[in-house]
Amino acid sequence: MTALRKTAIALTSDAAPFAIHAEKASDAAAREALLDACFGDNRHMRTCQRLRDGRAPAEGLSLSAVAQGRLVGTVRLWHVSAGGIPALMLGPLAVEASSRQLGVGAALMDHALAAAKARGHRAVILLGDAPYYIRFGFSAARSGQLALPGAFERDRLLGLELLEGALDGARGMIAASGAPLLKTKASGKALLVPRAA
Repeated sequence: MTALRKTAIALTSDAAPFAIHAEKASDAAAREALLDACFGDNRHMRTCQRLRDGRAPAEGLSLSAVAQGRLVGTVRLWHVSAGGIPALMLGPLAVEASSRQLGVGAALMDHALAAAKARGHRAVILLGDAPYYIRFGFSAARSGQLALPGAFERDRLLGLELLEGALDGARGMIAASGAPLLKTKASGKALLVPRAA
């Protein structure tokens, strides 16, 4: 009897069930609808949203997952000060319910963390379920002395060092430090205000 051999098949970009790309302005409406579907009407009241309100996401660190021409996943990272230490805050990560078994969330995480590291960022913090995020290297041990501006569960505040020792001595309040968005009176559209050097 001949033994069957399992052959690994690599998915090419043509065969992949989804693609990840830098977020485009045209993704905005679909992203907001996806976030509403995943997090509900009160998502704007969540503690981490206070760090994002009125701020621009970190440059090059907003990603979209698209399947068959529609947005099925999103993730963004934001500049924060982790008790005086520059870091990024990841979130929200959202994946459409029907696409969750395709690995969209893990792919978005892998792409986002690789892009953050490539851009020279040293640490990432998030508020999320430890069993999910541990596989990416996140740990409550790196964020135990940090706090958020509002109610949060201590064991859900997780940190990841992209550079060893980046969160050494991180303690105190996490605060937004990204570029502010300003709305023009004429159009009501948000404009990115460059950070002071």
